[in-house]
Formats: sequence, C-alpha cells, structure tokens
Amino acid sequence: MGDWRTDPTFAMCRALVNGADLSSFAAGPFDIRTVTATIRPETIDGAVLDELPWGNFPHGEDARKAVHLLRTKEGAARNAMGALIGMCANDSRAAVALAVPFLIRIATDPHHPHRTVALGGLATPARARYFGVASRAEFLLHRSGPRHDDYDDYGVEVTGYPAGWSVAAARAAITAGTPLLLPLLDDFDPAVRIDASYALAPAADPDHSVRTAFAARFAKEQDPMVLAALVLATAETTRAHPHRPAIAWIREMWQDRAQAPEVRLAAAIGWLCLTDEPAPDVLHTTVDVLATEERARAMEALPWMAAVGGNEPGLLRCVRRMLHPEEPEP
Repeated sequence: MGDWRTDPTFAMCRALVNGADLSSFAAGPFDIRTVTATIRPETIDGAVLDELPWGNFPHGEDARKAVHLLRTKEGAARNAMGALIGMCANDSRAAVALAVPFLIRIATDPHHPHRTVALGGLATPARARYFGVASRAEFLLHRSGPRHDDYDDYGVEVTGYPAGWSVAAARAAITAGTPLLLPLLDDFDPAVRIDASYALAPAADPDHSVRTAFAARFAKEQDPMVLAALVLATAETTRAHPHRPAIAWIREMWQDRAQAPEVRLAAAIGWLCLTDEPAPDVLHTTVDVLATEERARAMEALPWMAAVGGNEPGLLRCVRRMLHPEEPEP
C-alpha cells in the first residue's frame, strides 16, 4: 500500500484527522452504514458488487477483489476469505462490513463450494473488538445501539475510520440476512450449526426471534460443542438485548451437573459477561474442575474462543481474566 495521505480511499479519514466533524459525513457516501443498508443479500449479483463505492473505504478495492474471488468459486477463494478476516484482525473493518451481504449469500447457497468458509468469517466485522478480548467488560460485546458520542464509544480504527460505524453496518447487514441464516441452525453439519450461531449472535433482535431460535435448537441439539455455541450465542445477543429470563437460564446451565462440561463452561463465561455480581465460590469450583487443558483446546473449535488469542487456549484465558482480573498475563 502506498502513502495513505494520497490514497483516495482514505478521503474521509484524512479529513477527520485534519479536524472535520464526523457528523458531516453521516448518511453520505463515506458512511458505511448508509451504503451497506442499500444492499439486500437475497437480491445481490455480480453487477451490484461492481457498482458499489468500494473506493470510498480503506482497503475497499482489496475487499472487493476478495469477494469477487469468493463468488467465482475458484480454489484460491479460501485465501480471499483469509484476507477479509485479516483486515478485521488488523482493525480495519469498514470495507469488510460492505462485503457481509455477499458473504451471507454465499454462505446460504447449499451448492457453493466455499459456503462454510464464508459463513465462518461473515460476522467478523460485527464485533466491537475482534482479537485478544477476554474480560467481563468487553467479551461478547458489540454495538448495541446509538450512543451520545459520535464515535459510539469505540473510537477509530487503525485507518482513522470510526469503528462504531463499521460494526453497526456489519450488524445491520446480518440483521437483514437473518431470514436466510436462521435455517443453518438446523444444518446436518455440526460445524455449520456452530458458525451459524456465531453469525447470528450480533443480529439486532428486539423481538427476541433470534434468541428464540437458539433456544429451539438447544432443545433438540445433541452435540456438546454445538450446545456450548448456542449458550455463548444466547449470552451475546442477551448482552445487546437484556432479558432477565435468559440470564437466569444461563446461570442454571453452569449450575446444572446434568449438562455437558462444555455447556457449563460456556454458560459460566456467558453469565460472567451478563452480570456485575461477584463470582460465587461454586462457580470458581466448577471452572477449576471442568476447565482442563485438553477440554479448553477442544473448545477452540468455537469461534468465540478461537478469537480470544493470547498465549493459552481461549477458554482458559477467558475464565482466568474474568475470575482473576488482578493476575498478570502469563
């Protein structure tokens, strides 16, 4: 990449650095929320892809090329998905948010060879933070609604683009695609059911329809890892849309000895993120007994855990940071 100060895709970011008022760009061509809202995942095609103003957003052309590769069904498309996820890991989500409707269309096409790749990554820009977050204050957290601050309390991405705008745009795209994504909760492949839970968790859910779908799937699910994913997904959507019965249910899950260890551990993490209450001794004991190194590594298959990062398995890092926040990183 050349000098960002002369790159036209960074026009708004340059203006903001030079003191421009962010509100002056709201609802305009540089507002990723506005642009993404014009796309309906059930109607998009190749023409729509090329008509969008990718160049208005940092790394937009790279994102457009990645989506084009994914849609061609070529073998190299897997690398394209990795490029999109890498942009989010590098704290640059705006153009990836614009890709989300196309990723939903690919992920819900039963004949597309890269549907699982697209599904596994489409929700990456919809989280407030993508990598390395394991605290009670931030884990399972995404933008839940308008804030008084123009930057939605999330500041700016590494490019200078407002992070809250990118997250809101990605969440809105997932919300629009919810009818297409919900059937994946009943897919024959457990990995798809897990990734569908992760993809749907950031959707706006004011009527609790997504949470209800998670509960319905949980009631008939047999796979412990999928059950754990459904618990974490329920906790995440509940963090955005508080619901006392859901919080009580999650607490029951980590207390219930009849549940699989994976479910109880996921529920322990979910409950810690949904309440400010001190962790009771019985929760410490439960985690100490169930959170073995072997089980923690197995649970890295859950995208929430895989995204935590650090020098230890994501589950261990989460429970240690949440139960013992005073301890230094290993």
